Amino acid sequence: MRPSRRRHPLPPLAPDLLLLLLLHALAPPPAAAAVGVNWGFSSSHPLPAAQVVRGLLLPNSVPRVRLAAASPDALAALSGTGVAVTVGVPNELLRPLATSRKAAAAWVHDNVTRYASGVRYVAVGDESFLLNHGQQNQSFLVSAAANIQRALVDAKLSNKMKVVVPCSSDVYLNTSALPSKAYFRPEVNETIAELLSFLANHSSPFMVELNPFSSFQHKKNLSLDYYLFQLMSHPVSDGHIKYDNYFDASIDALVTSLTKAGFSNMDIIVGRVGWPSDGAVNATPAIAQSFMTGLVNHLARKSGTPLRPKVPPIETYLFSLLDEDQRSIASGSYERHHGIFTFDGQAKYYVNLGQGSKALENAPDVQYLPSKWCVLDNNKDISNVSSSFSAACSNADCTALSPGGSCSGIGWPGNVSYAFNNFYQQHDQSEEGCSFNGLGLITTVDPSVDNCMFNLAIDTSTAASFHPILAMLQILVLFFCTYNLL
Repeated sequence: MRPSRRRHPLPPLAPDLLLLLLLHALAPPPAAAAVGVNWGFSSSHPLPAAQVVRGLLLPNSVPRVRLAAASPDALAALSGTGVAVTVGVPNELLRPLATSRKAAAAWVHDNVTRYASGVRYVAVGDESFLLNHGQQNQSFLVSAAANIQRALVDAKLSNKMKVVVPCSSDVYLNTSALPSKAYFRPEVNETIAELLSFLANHSSPFMVELNPFSSFQHKKNLSLDYYLFQLMSHPVSDGHIKYDNYFDASIDALVTSLTKAGFSNMDIIVGRVGWPSDGAVNATPAIAQSFMTGLVNHLARKSGTPLRPKVPPIETYLFSLLDEDQRSIASGSYERHHGIFTFDGQAKYYVNLGQGSKALENAPDVQYLPSKWCVLDNNKDISNVSSSFSAACSNADCTALSPGGSCSGIGWPGNVSYAFNNFYQQHDQSEEGCSFNGLGLITTVDPSVDNCMFNLAIDTSTAASFHPILAMLQILVLFFCTYNLL
C-alpha cells in the first residue's frame, strides 16, 4: 500500500483571512453551543466511514452529527463514540414507510435499534416541501413519520429519541424579508397543520433547513454583511424590531409562521445552514469561514432572536462536513462545495466545531489512486473537442468551472483538461476513462493551476461504501414482500 500523503496544499490565504485566523488563535474560544454537522453520502469516492469518524469527527470534538441517510458503515463507526446522531430517511422511502407499518418497523430495527445508544433524532424526509419537489412527497410525509414513531414506541425507544421532519425555509413565505409578514405557503397548509399537530403531540421540535447563499443570490437588496454577521449601519427594520443578520430574521420568520398556525412555543432545530466555498461568485473559503465563524459565535452567545430572546434554536447543524461531487445541482453548482472539508478530508478554513481555537485536524492516512491525470492531447486535431467536453461534464463534476468557481479562469483548453480529468478520476483512472475519441492523454505531471486543483480520486477499492440507492431497493423489496403477506 502506498504511503498516505496530502493531495494538495491549501490555496494561499488572503491577508485579511490570515489576520482573521491570527485573531482566532489569540482569542479564547466561545462558550460551547449546540452545534453539529451534516454528513452526506453523495460522493463518487467517499472517505471510509471509520476514517471520517476517527480522523475527523472525534479529533475535532464534534458533539453531534446528522446523517443524510441510514448508512450502516457510518452508524457502526459512530456507535459507542458519544457523538449524538440524527439518522435521515430519504424521500425515496417515504411511500413504503407511509403505507406499511411492517416496513417502518423493519427500517427502525435495521437502522435504529442496533445503534440506539447514539441516536437522538430520526429525520423523516429531505426538504419535502421544497418548491422544486412539487407535492410528490407531501401526501406520504406525516404518515411515514407516524409509522416511524409507532415503530420507536414498539421498540421501547420513543423515550430516548424523537421523530423530526426537515422542512426547507421556503415552506414559509417571506418575500418582503420582514419576519412579521411571514406565513406558511397556502398550498401546503393542510399538510403543515397535520405535521405540526404530530410534532406537538410528541413534543418534537420543528426542523428547518436554511440556505443563506441562495437567499443572498435572490435578494439583491440585502448586503453580504447582513449574511456574514457583520456590523451594519442600517439594519433591516421590521416595525420596532431591527435585524442585523439573515439568521435571526429567518428564525423569526418561522416563529411568526408557527404562531399564526397556533404553535407559538414549538422548539426549533436548524437542520442545515452553511456557505459554499466554490462553484459561484462569492462562494470562496474566506467568505465561507466568515459566515461559519459568525454563526457559531452568534449561537455561542445564546442571545436568541428578537422574537425569542435568550432562546436560540435547541440545535444547529452546519452544512456540511465534506464536499459531495454527486449532490444535485438543481439549485446551483455551489451545492457540491458546502464542505468544511474537501472530499478527501482536508480543512478548507477554520471554524469551531468543538475543538476551540485550534486549527481543524485533517483526515489522516488518506489513500489516493496513483499520481496520474487525464488531459487534452494538444497534438491532436481538437477542432471537434466541444462534444467530448460536454460529454465529460455531463457525467462528471465540472462545477468548479462555473463563473466565479476556482477553475473558471483557466480558459480554453485548460477547462477541457479539467473535465477530462474529473471524468477519468471518477472512473477509477481506467484507460477507457481517458479516451474521448483519442483526444485524452494520461500524464504523471500534475496539471493543477494556482487554486484550480486537478484532483486525484480516493482509492476505494478496499473500503466498504454506502449506497443510498441500494438501501432504497432493499426497503422496497421488504415493502412488497410484507405487502403480499397482508
